[in-house]
Amino acid sequence: MSSRPDVVSGGDALIRVDVPGSVPADKVGIRVDGRDVTDSFERTAGGSLMGVVRDLDEGRNRLIATARGAASGRLTLVNHPVSGPVFAGPHEQPYVCDTEEFKTVTGATLGRPLDEDCSVRTRIDYMYRTTAGEFAALPDGDERPADLATTTTSAGEDVPYIVRVETGTINRAVYETAVLHDPESGDPAPVTRGPGWNGRLVYGFGGGCAGGWYIQGRSTDGVLKDDYLGKGYAVASSSLNVFGNNCNDLLAAETMAMVKERFVESYGGPDFTIGVGCSGGSYQNHQIADNYPGLLDGIISGCSFPDVGFGTVQTISDARLLDHYFEETAPGTFTKEQQRAVSGFGKWESIANLGDGGGRIDPTVFCPEQLPAGLRYHPESNPDGARCDVYSHTVNAYGKDPRTGKARRPLDNTGIQYGLQALNDKAIDVDQFIDLNRRIGGFDDDAKPAADRTVADPKAVRAAYRTGRMLNGGAGLAEVPIIDYRDYTDDAAAGDIHMRFHSFSTRARLDKANGTHANQVMITRDGKGFTTAGMIADMDSWLTGIKGDPGKGAPIDKIVRNKPAGLDDACWTREEEPKKITEPQVAGIGTTECNTLYPVWTSPRMVAGADVANDIVVCQKRPVRRSDYEVPVTGSQFTSLKKIFRGGVCDWSRRGVGQQGLAGTWQSFGSR
Repeated sequence: MSSRPDVVSGGDALIRVDVPGSVPADKVGIRVDGRDVTDSFERTAGGSLMGVVRDLDEGRNRLIATARGAASGRLTLVNHPVSGPVFAGPHEQPYVCDTEEFKTVTGATLGRPLDEDCSVRTRIDYMYRTTAGEFAALPDGDERPADLATTTTSAGEDVPYIVRVETGTINRAVYETAVLHDPESGDPAPVTRGPGWNGRLVYGFGGGCAGGWYIQGRSTDGVLKDDYLGKGYAVASSSLNVFGNNCNDLLAAETMAMVKERFVESYGGPDFTIGVGCSGGSYQNHQIADNYPGLLDGIISGCSFPDVGFGTVQTISDARLLDHYFEETAPGTFTKEQQRAVSGFGKWESIANLGDGGGRIDPTVFCPEQLPAGLRYHPESNPDGARCDVYSHTVNAYGKDPRTGKARRPLDNTGIQYGLQALNDKAIDVDQFIDLNRRIGGFDDDAKPAADRTVADPKAVRAAYRTGRMLNGGAGLAEVPIIDYRDYTDDAAAGDIHMRFHSFSTRARLDKANGTHANQVMITRDGKGFTTAGMIADMDSWLTGIKGDPGKGAPIDKIVRNKPAGLDDACWTREEEPKKITEPQVAGIGTTECNTLYPVWTSPRMVAGADVANDIVVCQKRPVRRSDYEVPVTGSQFTSLKKIFRGGVCDWSRRGVGQQGLAGTWQSFGSR
């Protein structure tokens, strides 16, 4: 009940034994590899037996339930260390412990780690909500604080607003779980749900990416959240589910699975689990739901991107190349408006802003402060040091190039005609277009500017698609309700990475994989309109309807017919008292009320002809054609273009080189 049987961790598992009506429950015996564990089980209201089996050996454990005169039930459990790994592959090294800096909900630190896996002793803290609306530590003793508030859960239970917070380490991460629980009722148990918990679990995913390498992290997404706890929702998160600490979606999935397993063993299985996260949290929501189905039942993704390695990286790496070209290679040859037109962004300032973010592909730019300088990669003084980039961080999926010893990279810009739409719109001239594409270049092995275009490693490209590092959308995500919400920032004065087209990239991938995006609702505002509490209530209603739907049809049919009334694609006007505009959200500028208020700008690759799905790593090539250009091109100019693109230009109408489907869900990249 606490996990799939092949990914058990920590030496224990919540097990349910369904007993035939003809068999007395007290005649059932349960053993693990010959060891009697029957006393760990108790009868549930439904007549089954349930209990936590502990002290499992690492590796395979055979569980057998028998009764006189009845067939036996058998189950093989594969147990992994609580420190991991389970399926994400070998641990990243070096790894810096942050327990001495991690602040608990009481303000105390976790102290020195107990071992090289950054472990600490699990601690339980009780917090309460005051009548003034603050959280405070619950005093020891029998007397309750005079300012203890009460709350009414979504299930209609009136309970003291006391929160049980568990903090510990799992998979080398610090985790926290929180749930309404009165200590006077004793310890929680997985068989009997307490009155404070409404049976729903909210898992919080934190944002970021830059600096998210080689560290345990000093924070989770936070669990003392009144919007959730006050209604009876349990809350969980971990430091490796904050992408400012970890920018590897595979490791994030493994950690989330292990933390949820621990929660279930303590409190019982949730009716459903809702993932909530913005930016780097949206990466996790999308990729965990798609690649490891069953962990999340519904997701609320804010300021979203489809995935970490492509939806974002392809755009910011192109911005980094453009910024270098405009500022270093050919300064003064393009006006700011021409530069903006080539980028496709809504603001010129976004070129440099995203270019800075492109440092996440560079092994030297975003090393975290906790990582000692002596451990960091330097091409000359420390070539074997830790490389702080997305590809080295995900080396378990991509593998290493035996020639260089570095992680394989699925990064490519061959054949891309940068600025093509800007040329055809007459925003730039042919000579500017030629010079841009002749000299924009690419990145060397260390992501430093290079004269030649970047060529992807074909094995890494294949892995990107087959392992789910490129979000597919047609696996678990096809059966998960999605609320995609966004505070609009495309027009931020300093530029911003959280561009609206990324939501449409996810939508386009859902359409390509499933023929529909009916499970995704997209909402946009300028600071006012929808609320977190409202989105949680809508998602709860949606999932409750699906869970209770006995009707026929595919999962998508149940998703469609149980979507709450009023939960539709919409935007809110940009006013002090915003009004809701309910209409299908579509990419574009000025074609609907919503994309007039909130224009959906594009990216450098979309200006070059790619579609909004942004799912092609290496484009198929064809010869350059005069018909590509809607402006006059002289013979010598066309000769220059053919020379620049001697290997051909991108044919965006065809599938990418090596583009293929996901090889399957719950893929494993190795464990101990």
